[in-house]
Amino acid sequence: MVSSIPKTTLPLTILPQRQTGAYALMDSLKRHGVKHIFGYPGGAILPIYDELYRSEARGDIQHILVRHEQGAAHAADGYARATGKVGVCFGTSGPGATNLVTGIATAHMDSIPLVIITGQVSRPAIGSDAFQETDIFGITLPIVKHSYVVRNASDMAQIVAEAFHIASTGRPGPVLIDIPKDVGLEVCDYIPVEPGDVKLPGYRPTVKGNPRQINAALQLLDAAERPLLYVGGGAIAANAHAQVHELAERFQMPVTTTLMGLGAFDEHHPLSLGMLGMHGTAYANFAVTECDLLIAVGARFDDRVTGKLEEFARNAKVIHIDIDPAEVGKVRGPDVPIVGDVRQVLEQILQRVREIDYPTNSTRTKAWLDRINRWREDYPLMVPSYPDSIAPQQVIVELDRQAPKAYYTTDVGQHQMWAAQFLKNGPRRWISSAGLGTMGFGMPAAMGAKVALPEEQVICVSGDASFQMNSQELATLAQYNIQVKTVIINNGWQGMVRQWQQTFYGERYSSSNMQPGMPNFELLAQAYGVKGITVTDPAQLSDAIAQMLAHDGPVLVDVHVRREENCYPMVAPGKSNAQMIGLPERQTGNGEIAQVQCSNCGADNPQTNTFCPHCGTKL
Repeated sequence: MVSSIPKTTLPLTILPQRQTGAYALMDSLKRHGVKHIFGYPGGAILPIYDELYRSEARGDIQHILVRHEQGAAHAADGYARATGKVGVCFGTSGPGATNLVTGIATAHMDSIPLVIITGQVSRPAIGSDAFQETDIFGITLPIVKHSYVVRNASDMAQIVAEAFHIASTGRPGPVLIDIPKDVGLEVCDYIPVEPGDVKLPGYRPTVKGNPRQINAALQLLDAAERPLLYVGGGAIAANAHAQVHELAERFQMPVTTTLMGLGAFDEHHPLSLGMLGMHGTAYANFAVTECDLLIAVGARFDDRVTGKLEEFARNAKVIHIDIDPAEVGKVRGPDVPIVGDVRQVLEQILQRVREIDYPTNSTRTKAWLDRINRWREDYPLMVPSYPDSIAPQQVIVELDRQAPKAYYTTDVGQHQMWAAQFLKNGPRRWISSAGLGTMGFGMPAAMGAKVALPEEQVICVSGDASFQMNSQELATLAQYNIQVKTVIINNGWQGMVRQWQQTFYGERYSSSNMQPGMPNFELLAQAYGVKGITVTDPAQLSDAIAQMLAHDGPVLVDVHVRREENCYPMVAPGKSNAQMIGLPERQTGNGEIAQVQCSNCGADNPQTNTFCPHCGTKL
C-alpha cells in the first residue's frame, strides 16, 4: 500500500503527459484562446484533422471548412482585423500550402497577426520530391514575420506559444508553422506552455518612446501653425483611437487617414479630412501639401499616399511614430523619429501635454482650419445621379445610411475606393486589403469577421471581377449559415484597370471587359443555397438593401451600375497630391477654373493653394 503524500510536498512542476504531436498542437491552440480555425484537409495534415475531430466533439474549437485555402487565409485575416486577436488557418502540404501564399502575403503587407499551420510530408521524405511536397518554409520566408518547421513533437507547445507571441506583439504579422505528418503522429512527453510563459530574449520590441524625442515632438507641435495628423493602420493595431482623438482635439489639428487607418478617427468629427492619397479627398491632399508639421502615426509613407515623394509635405517638419524601426526613415526622413507602440507613445505625449495644461481650444490653428473648410466647400466628394442608371457612389451612400455601424469588408478596385471615400464607420469596422491589393479578399474576410462577431452586421462590398476570384466561398456561407451580406458593384469591367486604360493608355481596353461571359450572380447564389437579388433600376436600390439586411441568412445583391463611371479625385502617377484630376471645377466669373501662376517656376496652381507644390514657393 502506498502512503498518501501531503499536498504541500508535491512538486510545483507540471508532470508531462504522453500525447501525440497533433494533440499537443490542438491543446496549445485551445490554451491560446483559439475558438475558430479556417481550413481545408489533405493527406499530410490528416493526423491534425483527426485530433481536431476530437476537439470539435468536445466543443473546444470550431473548424470552418472553406472551399479553397486562399479563402481560409483571408477568413483568418478578417477574423484578426475585426477582433485584434490572432487568426488561425490550416492547409495541407504542396498545393494546399501554396494556395495559402496570397493570403499570407496579404496579411504580411497589412501587418495582420495570423498563425498558419501547414501539413508537410514525413521527416524522412523531406527533400526527396515526395508526393505533394513543397518547401513552404522557404517559399514564404519573404512574407512572414517568422516561421518554424516542427522537427520534434516535444517542441510543439513551445513553438505554438512563441508563434502567437511573435504574431501579436511588436509590429503584428503572420507566423508559419510547418508540421511533418509523422510529427503529428509521434508520441512525446507533452508539457503545456501557457501564453504568459514565453521568453524570447532576442525579441524585445520597443514600446516606450524615448523621452528626449517626446520633448522634441512637443516643441514642434507647440510651434506649428498648420499641423496635420497622418494616421495609418498602426493606430488600429495599437488600439490608439482614444489617444489620436485627444491629441487632435488638444491641438485642434485636422486628421487624415490612410486606407489602412480608416476608422482610427471619427470621420464625422469636424477635424476629420477622410482618406488622403491617390483617391483621397481633395481637402486632405491639399492639406498634406501645405501643412507645416506632419505627424505620421503608424503609417509607412506608401506610394499610393505620397504621390510624387519629393513634393509630399514638402514644406513640413515630420514626426514619425512607429513600432517598427525599419519603417522610420525608410521612405521619408523624419525630423523627429519616435520608435515605440503608437498608443503608448501618444499617451506619453498627452501626459506631458496634461502636465503643462496645454489649452484644449488652441486658436493658433484657426486660420488653417478655416482654409481647410473652404477646400471642403469648393471640392466635395461628388455623388452623381443619373435618370436611367445607378451611380456606384449611390450604392455606398445607401449602405452607409442603412447600416452605419456595420463591419465592412471590400475587395479591390474602384468599389474599394468609393467605399473608402463614403463609408464612415468606427475602429476595426473597415477591413480591406491595402498593401497587396488582393482581389477575392472581401467575401472570405467578411466570413471570418462574422464568425468572430456573430451578433454584428457584416457587409462585403465587392466588384464583379473581384467577386469571381473566390465566389466558391458562397458554399461555406451556406453550409454554416454565416450571415454575410455581399453587395456587388457590377459594371461589367475590371473597373480600375478600365479607368487607367482610359486615362493613361489611349482608351485601349486590353482584356479588361468582363462581358460577355458574366454569370447571373443571383442564380449563382441560389445554386449555392444563398439568397440572390438583382438591382438594375435606381428606384429598386433602397428596398433591395433593406431586404438584404432583414434577411435571416447570407445574401448576395448584384447591383448593375453605370459602366463608365470613374473614381475621382485621382492623383496620376508621378504627380504631387495637389495635382488631382476629376475635381469639381471651381470657376471664375468667366467660367474658367481659377488658377494662380507660381512666380518662381511658372506652374499653374488652384487659387486655394498657399504654396506651390512643385517648388515650395509661397504664392
